[in-house]
Amino acid sequence: MTKPVFEFTRQNRNQRTVTVLICIYAVLVGLIIVLDAAWWLMGLLALATLPALWDVAMDTRAGMSITDDKLSWYSGKREGSLALAEVKKFRFDTRWDFSVRVSAISKTDKRIRLPDESLPPHKQLEIVLQSAGFDVERHHFRVF
Repeated sequence: MTKPVFEFTRQNRNQRTVTVLICIYAVLVGLIIVLDAAWWLMGLLALATLPALWDVAMDTRAGMSITDDKLSWYSGKREGSLALAEVKKFRFDTRWDFSVRVSAISKTDKRIRLPDESLPPHKQLEIVLQSAGFDVERHHFRVF
């Protein structure tokens, strides 16, 4: 196995996620107690937190690594890899919600979208990719 040139790992069971979940549940319970909100409506609102609660309970991990010849990523039980020899450039798209989506463009102009949860902060990733000799394109606020 080749030694990674760059490696990034994210653990979903972290203090920030747990704190946000506790705050959301406290607000929902507070609304029921203080404002006599409908419990079933608060339950519906709590459904939106289930994916985050699942990630915390299962302690899922996500990350990526770059070796001399391969880019690999994983998220939970999903994983993928891409030979760096096939990559022409990387494209960073800033969306209207200010999130950044990263795609690898192959030499045949096929776009391979890298999973967001597996990526390090986009500025750090851009520096790593440029230092590895790849062209990096940035596109801001495109509609299509």
